Amino acid sequence: MTPDEARAMVAEILGRIAPGEDLTDVEPDADLRDEIDLDSLDFLGMVEVIKERTGVDVPEEDYPKVRTLAGVAAYLATHA
Repeated sequence: MTPDEARAMVAEILGRIAPGEDLTDVEPDADLRDEIDLDSLDFLGMVEVIKERTGVDVPEEDYPKVRTLAGVAAYLATHA
């Protein structure tokens, strides 16, 4: 999976988790929880959907690596 494919997939997932949020204005290195007001359950939901779609399990100790669009894209590009 390329970083661009990962970003597109995460944007689609976040569009379902946080409908009405405009992801086009989110900076790649901005913390998603702050930028689009994700709570911990929303974040866990994102991680679970990523696992369902890609087979990539993000362990809890790697959560800081997937807090941003750039981070999750890089993580998926190296683990998918």
